[in-house]
Amino acid sequence: MVMTSWTTAMAVNSVLRVPPASPAAAAAHFGASLAFHADVSDVASALAADGDPGFVVVDSRSTASRDQGHVPGAVHLPTALIPEHAARLLDPPVPVVTYCWGPGCNGATRAALALAQLGYQVKEMLGGFEYWAREGFAFETWEGAGRRAADPLTAPVDDADCGC
Repeated sequence: MVMTSWTTAMAVNSVLRVPPASPAAAAAHFGASLAFHADVSDVASALAADGDPGFVVVDSRSTASRDQGHVPGAVHLPTALIPEHAARLLDPPVPVVTYCWGPGCNGATRAALALAQLGYQVKEMLGGFEYWAREGFAFETWEGAGRRAADPLTAPVDDADCGC
């Protein structure tokens, strides 16, 4: 039997040891992922545009964490308080985008779950506050407004659009 380069790669390459999904399965998976997640730069762009972005941003962290820095205009609703306060702070037909500290934290996922269980349409902002700040977007702290230079490992330095 003649082994093709594909079967040879599968035999020795840990990336291809489990074959890629079919194109149809991949399209379903990645389409679903986009239904559940929003990119930091896409959220920033939508918030910066004139008019209503069509969603509200929720910071699911503690007050002390929020005071260190948060997305301007984000509703502060710690995850533990969602069942008690969501109806007072959020309009049920308006989609919600949750965030927490960063990619190493699943607080935004827990907040998104709690909101979805209450009937809200919800997405999680990938990267959380960490990537919001690292990509150079303006933020607010208890001391006032802030902004960091864009990190060249997370955002284009000389261009407003990464091209993706």
